[in-house]
Amino acid sequence: MAKTFTVQDFFKRFPDDDACLDHLMKVRHGEALDCPKCGKHGKFHRLRKEPAYVCQWCGHHVHPMAGSFLERSHTPLQKWFYAMYLFCTTRHGVSAKELQRQLGVTYKTAWRMGHQIRKYMAETDGDSGLSGHVEADETYIGGRKSRSRSDGTTGRGTSNKTIVFGVVERDGEVITRVVPRANTASLIPPIVENVKKGSTISTDEWHPYKRLPKHGFAHLTVNHSADEWVNGEAHTNTIEGYWSILKRSIRSTHVHVSAKHLPKYLGEFEYRYNLRK
Repeated sequence: MAKTFTVQDFFKRFPDDDACLDHLMKVRHGEALDCPKCGKHGKFHRLRKEPAYVCQWCGHHVHPMAGSFLERSHTPLQKWFYAMYLFCTTRHGVSAKELQRQLGVTYKTAWRMGHQIRKYMAETDGDSGLSGHVEADETYIGGRKSRSRSDGTTGRGTSNKTIVFGVVERDGEVITRVVPRANTASLIPPIVENVKKGSTISTDEWHPYKRLPKHGFAHLTVNHSADEWVNGEAHTNTIEGYWSILKRSIRSTHVHVSAKHLPKYLGEFEYRYNLRK
């Protein structure tokens, strides 16, 4: 098992902005590189008057933060690194108020930092093709419960809720999406895009999933309305466990997440789940 990277380890490795900038330079460009201007290979030396490194042959500057969300930020680099450390070591996410307290920045700055980090986590994780035995399900976040409606506009008895659809490979990765409706047009395309044909997909008996065999998938079901949770190899316990973690984290850490920003939070929790090992 990997050794835990403690907060003491963090500050030992990144004691100041210079150490953070050196780390960025090594990660993005390496110890030595071919100069983009003169083409000669060699080490770049740190400039003290600006966050950049200079070619030892021609004096060309390389900026490690260029092209990233750090480029135009006036927040100290060490605070950015510590915020990223918090995001990667917590199980239930980090609220803007917590970043404000930990970093000593304004709430507006903390809110912006959190969303930039969430967007980057989603980009880093990406989406990979799922295969083998996959589970698919949808859930509802926010709003309030109401009676079921027959017109199909709000899915399974929900009102003012955001519908989130997910597919998870057993002992593998999860992919989630905000979808407008819990119907065939919204639920089937994400499966076709992200799950390899020939895979086995377990779902409940919600009617849109009955079209899966027409798209080249083996389809197994469990009847939740009859209190059937496992039927041989068929169950949706993995994805439902993921929904439970996601909802508890939102309630305990963020209290409420708007539909507008929910995709960023989904990307954050996907990253944490997919890199859990």
